[in-house]
Amino acid sequence: MTRPRDGGAMTPPAKYRALLAAVVAAIVAVSAAIFVGVSSDEGTEGRGGLAGRGGQNNPAAPASTGTWVGSWATSPVRGEPGTEMRGLAGRSVRNVVHTSVGGSSARVTLSNLYGQSPLTISHASIAVAAGPGTAAALAGTMRQLTFTGRPSVVIPAGSQVVSDAVRLTVPHDGDVLITTYSPTASGPVTQHPHARQVSYTAVGEHTRDTTGTPYTERFTSWRYVTALDVLSKESDGTVVVLGDSLTDGISAAMGRNTRWPDILSDRLHAAVAAGQDVPRYSVVNEGISGNRVLGDGLGRPPENPSGLNRFGRDVLDRPGVKVVVVVLGINDILRTPGTADPASVVAGLRSLVDRAHARGLKVVGATLMPFGGHHGYTDAREQVRRQINAEIRAGRVFDAVADFDRAVRDPYDPRKLRREYDCGDHLHLSDRGYARMAESFDLGLLKGGGSAAL
Repeated sequence: MTRPRDGGAMTPPAKYRALLAAVVAAIVAVSAAIFVGVSSDEGTEGRGGLAGRGGQNNPAAPASTGTWVGSWATSPVRGEPGTEMRGLAGRSVRNVVHTSVGGSSARVTLSNLYGQSPLTISHASIAVAAGPGTAAALAGTMRQLTFTGRPSVVIPAGSQVVSDAVRLTVPHDGDVLITTYSPTASGPVTQHPHARQVSYTAVGEHTRDTTGTPYTERFTSWRYVTALDVLSKESDGTVVVLGDSLTDGISAAMGRNTRWPDILSDRLHAAVAAGQDVPRYSVVNEGISGNRVLGDGLGRPPENPSGLNRFGRDVLDRPGVKVVVVVLGINDILRTPGTADPASVVAGLRSLVDRAHARGLKVVGATLMPFGGHHGYTDAREQVRRQINAEIRAGRVFDAVADFDRAVRDPYDPRKLRREYDCGDHLHLSDRGYARMAESFDLGLLKGGGSAAL
């Protein structure tokens, strides 16, 4: 500030300038506090308040370098049949999940959405798998998971928790073991049934076991775990694919990660490594077999919740989400008694886009692929599919379009899939078909953002 040369009092203009500077500094400080509070709320929205995110209360918290992104995720679908009374009390559940990007730290989301009583997790761990198709951990990678600094957590029925962040070098395109142990009966186990991945259980508490020897039982769903986030320097954000069985990969080869989002992730990673002008994003798969845009399944909470119902949880709550890819609509046609109303399906898709735009997210939408020869096919349903596709191609629904219909249809009979892309039921795809979907996806569609709400 300017002072008189004799060291006396400031001139009146200088006083005003000093006062103005003080006011501006106060406004900036208050604004920063508000911003931090809002950011904190948005970062934990929909995840429950029982688990920490790392920080001052977590001695294992990582240094704050990189970006939190989703490396793997799945949607909870239902309570597991046969677990209604005891859940999986007295068993260690070792889920195998496949990463999209690597990172220097990790945190895990556990769900008791379909439980009817509190779920006690007394022990939990995370480790890098020693290789594909094994319950054994890579040497030196086993880590205990904690929740606000404690090794155990109680998850209320209908809720989920996020573990504290733990330092762990998570590889890109690798398998990670997430293990939980519950000592008490908890009722239905929240699961994603069509994992296309072998995971493991063991009798007793073996969460820190590295050999894999106690894990003699196998299962092909994902239990309790719904997300693996990583603190990454190789990714700037997350692409969330919201879809049905064609995204879930119900007909993909078991344990080979050949769902089309898996292959899209590999393509994106390779393009970045080659220096191409594409975003550095992870890809997570939020597909549910049988999923619709408009209709929920039965129960409370509903099994197989609609795209509209789960959009907040499965898309907006993902860390670092930048782009949404929507591959929904075919089940609205197939599962509607009589003939579905194309205008209603399109309106539902537009509603998803509006909600994404309110958060500044870009939305890429896919055309609906053919199903001629499937037991649910009728000429009237084919006409509905074509009407919906016409609206999508005309640019009246999404920010950008992935034309999967054109990529996989039979050029001589566009009502059907090409034979080599058909798994045999004339609706779902073979591994070659899933690869064709991913290869036809223009990576440039992921560039740019959506419209932000004012």
